[in-house]
Amino acid sequence: MSTQTFSEQLLTAEAAFAQTSNQSGSTSFDKLLIVHVSSPAAFAAAHIPGAVLLTPMDLVLGAPPAPGKLPPPERLAQALQRIGYTPDKELLLYDDEGGGWAGRLAWTLDVIDHNRWRYIDGGLHAWAGADLPLEQGEVNPTPASTAPTIAYNPALVARCEDIIDALQSPADQTEHKTAPNLCIWDARSLAEHTGERTGSARAGRIPGAHHLDWLDVMDTERHLRLRLDLPELLASRGIRADHNVVVHCQTHHRSGLAYLVARLLGYPNIQGYDGSWAEWGNRQDTPIITGPPDALIDPAGQVL
Repeated sequence: MSTQTFSEQLLTAEAAFAQTSNQSGSTSFDKLLIVHVSSPAAFAAAHIPGAVLLTPMDLVLGAPPAPGKLPPPERLAQALQRIGYTPDKELLLYDDEGGGWAGRLAWTLDVIDHNRWRYIDGGLHAWAGADLPLEQGEVNPTPASTAPTIAYNPALVARCEDIIDALQSPADQTEHKTAPNLCIWDARSLAEHTGERTGSARAGRIPGAHHLDWLDVMDTERHLRLRLDLPELLASRGIRADHNVVVHCQTHHRSGLAYLVARLLGYPNIQGYDGSWAEWGNRQDTPIITGPPDALIDPAGQVL
């Protein structure tokens, strides 16, 4: 299967290099912003030439009990102003981990109605794997003259109360018993999904959630590019484009990649649950189930 499976918002490292190197110094290049989402130390160690840094903390609230929630709009606006963002720019997104933080940024941009972004498939790993040039050191970008005016689109943000309302009554909460058109994609590890491990007060999963670990959508043989069989893989886990898909993990970091995958595959209705398990698992009024899924299907399509 070719990358034509994905939307044009997925860009190979080679295509991104051609676009940035051919346009360097041009007017169109001035409207392009290459954004690396990582820690300052990782960015200084290696980044794509011309890239600017956003840190994960720029994208999240960072306060308990749900640190992954969106930050106040004014704080996000200040971070975007710092890197030279303006609403007329196209953003090329990447990270150094296979797409979690880049996906979180893609979701954030969609939430503020900035849809002119593309993801560099595989990020820094794929770029280095293609022997493309890298730079080291800090970068001090020219900030935008004004901070953007930001408003969050609530249609792309799942709320805990809305998910509770969508679930059936507690007496009927068995595996895969959710509202008929709701699909919850749990991008955490299998141990977290089954309740063997947790980062919150309570362990387990949202009733009816479908499990697909974020790590399983990356192709480790292709420098963490997205797997080419993702449509089949998602279908094997019951994650379908004709459903309203809600993605979550512990803090909506790992599920940033889940959002990115569904978005690039053209799923029309996707929400990010930024409260994620940090919120769900720390509340006492949220329904939770534990134990193995009804049927776990491995990436090769075999029932385990």
